[in-house]
Amino acid sequence: YGDAVAHIRQPDLSDIPVPAEHRKFQGYYKIARHYRWALGQVFRTFRYRAAIVVEDDLEVAPDFFEYFQATFPLLLADRSLWCVSAWNDNGKEQMVDVGQAELLYRTDFFPGLGWLLLAELWDELEPKWPRAFWDDWMRQPEQRRDRSCVRPEVSRTMTFGRKGVSHGQFFDQYLKFIKLNDHFVPFTKLDLSSFKKDRDSFKAFAKALGLMDDLKSGVPRAGYRGIVSFVYRGRRVYLAPPSDWRGYDPSWS
Repeated sequence: YGDAVAHIRQPDLSDIPVPAEHRKFQGYYKIARHYRWALGQVFRTFRYRAAIVVEDDLEVAPDFFEYFQATFPLLLADRSLWCVSAWNDNGKEQMVDVGQAELLYRTDFFPGLGWLLLAELWDELEPKWPRAFWDDWMRQPEQRRDRSCVRPEVSRTMTFGRKGVSHGQFFDQYLKFIKLNDHFVPFTKLDLSSFKKDRDSFKAFAKALGLMDDLKSGVPRAGYRGIVSFVYRGRRVYLAPPSDWRGYDPSWS
C-alpha cells in the first residue's frame, strides 16, 4: 500500500498511578490510555470520518473490509446504531449457520473485537473516556443510550490471543472456538435497506409484499398505530414498526 499506510506510535508507555487495590490491573489502565490517544490521533489529528478498530491478536475474514464498507452507510443513516462489529460472541461453529454468512443482526451488547465507529461518536465519548476497563464502560447504559450495534451471523474476526492483560479469560472455553467466516460475501451488492430501523425498512418490505409503499405525513396507507394489516398468500400478516416506536414522523414520505 506504499505511502497509504501511516504508522504512529504511542509516546507514553510509562506506568499509571492507580489505587492500591488496582495494581494488578495496571494493564487495563494502559490499554484505556492507548485507546484514547490512538482514537484521538485518528479523529483529531488525521480528521478521519470513521475508523475500524482492530486489536493485534485478531485474524480477519476474506470479506472483512467488504462487510464494513457495506454497513458503513447504515451507521451513517441510522441514529439508533452506534457501532458495527465483526464479532459474534456466540459464534462457535456449532452455534452459527455457515450457509447464511450474509445474515446481519442488531445487538444491544457492545461486542468490540473489530468494530467501526464514527467521528461523531468519539466526540461524544472522548470527554468522559474512562481510565480503565473501557470495553465494560462502553456497555453501561449511560454510554449505550439505547443504541445497538450491527453484528454478523458468522464472525469476521477471530482471536488467537490467549496471552494478554486478561490472562486468557474465556479463551479456552469460548474464544478459540469462534468460527471465522472463510468465504467472501459481496455485502456491498446486497440490499441492506430492510436492516435500517426507520421507515425505509417499511418501504422495502411493502415493495417486496406488493403493498402501496408511499407514506403521507409519515402515515402508511391503511396503517393504524403504525401497523398495516393484509393477507399474503392466504395468511394474515401484520406489518408492524419496531417495539420502541414513538409515533408517526411527518418527515417520512
